Amino acid sequence: MKTLPQSCEQCLEEFDSALEDLRVYLQRAKKNGLPEPQARELIVTFEVAHELALKLMSKFLLKQGKGPYSGSRDLTAEAFHADIIDDGQGWLDIVIDRIKYNPVYEIDTQEKFLHNIQHKYIHLFERFEETMTKILN
Repeated sequence: MKTLPQSCEQCLEEFDSALEDLRVYLQRAKKNGLPEPQARELIVTFEVAHELALKLMSKFLLKQGKGPYSGSRDLTAEAFHADIIDDGQGWLDIVIDRIKYNPVYEIDTQEKFLHNIQHKYIHLFERFEETMTKILN
């Protein structure tokens, strides 16, 4: 049985839910700090939210007759040009940080990545959520 493709509104609902989960983890981190298991959970939750944001961007831009895209960098650049994100460099930094954090590499980037999630990337996600909510409602 085939499933119907998701609408932009459904993608936004999924992203909203993941963003709320991320907010909960960030609140816990403020109260209790970030021991290793919680730090990894926070990063995984962040990555899920980012993937859902990219899915929403892709779905929205496809609906506008744009795409497909070869990767998250191209998609991010197009989303910036379409004014659905307001800080193209910040979103590209997310892509770069996720690549650097890959456990395949021995570079220890977790502390910087966690700092960026808590102080920079959450705000990018929240502005994206506001923008897409206005556009889709």
